[in-house]
Amino acid sequence: MSEELGKNIKIMVVDDEVDLEPLVKQKFRRQIRDGVYDFVFAHNGLEALSKLIEYPEIGIILSDINMPEMDGLTLLLKLKELKHPGLKTVVVSAYGDMENIRTAMNRGAFDFLTKPINFEDLEITINKTLDEILQVRRSLEEHDQLVSIQQDLQTAREIQQAILPKNFPPYPDRKEFDIYAAMNAAKEVGGDFYDFFMIDNDRIGFVIGDVSGKGVPAAIFMAVSRTIIRATGLKGIPAAECMNYVNNLLCSESVSSMFVTVFYGILNTANGELEYVNAGHNPPYLLTSTGLKLVELTRGTVLGGIEHFNYRSNKITMNPGDILYLYTDGVTEAFNREGNLYSDQKLIDLLNANLGSGHVEIVKTTLADVAAFTNGFPPSDDITMMAIKYLGK
Repeated sequence: MSEELGKNIKIMVVDDEVDLEPLVKQKFRRQIRDGVYDFVFAHNGLEALSKLIEYPEIGIILSDINMPEMDGLTLLLKLKELKHPGLKTVVVSAYGDMENIRTAMNRGAFDFLTKPINFEDLEITINKTLDEILQVRRSLEEHDQLVSIQQDLQTAREIQQAILPKNFPPYPDRKEFDIYAAMNAAKEVGGDFYDFFMIDNDRIGFVIGDVSGKGVPAAIFMAVSRTIIRATGLKGIPAAECMNYVNNLLCSESVSSMFVTVFYGILNTANGELEYVNAGHNPPYLLTSTGLKLVELTRGTVLGGIEHFNYRSNKITMNPGDILYLYTDGVTEAFNREGNLYSDQKLIDLLNANLGSGHVEIVKTTLADVAAFTNGFPPSDDITMMAIKYLGK
């Protein structure tokens, strides 16, 4: 055993023999001097319990079985009530007292020694017990760290959910349009996001995005991306100019080569004109009275990937009753237990079957269909979607 191993762990010897204390101190004087062993002494079980309060660093108890006031077997019962996994007891008794030794082991003793004590054997037993205690303490520390991480992740999830709009309908006084969105994170926190905001009385900006990677780094990059896009979009600048600015900022600040796919649009609620930029994202679908249409790409790459990339926008016109359906690849790339993908075609079939449905129903129906397809299989990616219905003046 290394000399560092036993530091900060006291060893309590519980025995009513008055000659034992000086004998132990003499036999282990070098280890005591070097700080490898640190002994505490008690003469019965009651005194031992008070010493535990006085010295919380006690990790090993070397206890005789036969003692006045409170014997070793009763002490073991009291120690068991403490439910302290980092406290180990080694009982000491005469070789012929095996029945009591067996009772002690059944009551939770870690090991036993027989009298007369062989001090070489005692040292081996102490070192072995110290090794076990340190293993237990490391496990407890790791468990506490995991609990702390889980608590932090839960807090991060709550923060992430809080920054995404979740009150629907978001603009109940507006009769020209309505929006509904949902996100299911694959882990405690996710890299997907959606957002929308009124630029002025006639224009609403909206965005859906998917950050590369998973977990906490993706969640942080997601929050940064969402904040920058919102702050830039609120200036009312054209969609392509907004994406140019956001991309350059993310490229200069990006770490670990992270990037984000984004669809950013500006809907004019007065006439249904939609200006948009697709920055490497899945193209949305437009559900109309005449059928399902794929929204044309704008040949834009991911944000945070290539600095000074020149984004281009496109324009389409939404007619009253049209629904713009946006999603992340967690939808089409959801796996079931057989390893099959939900697929683009399955999504297209579902949307075609729901052309006459409302925007809220479409999102909820898609979520339910993906859940039925995966049938409880853990998701590999975040699942996010948003639907915007244009109602006209």
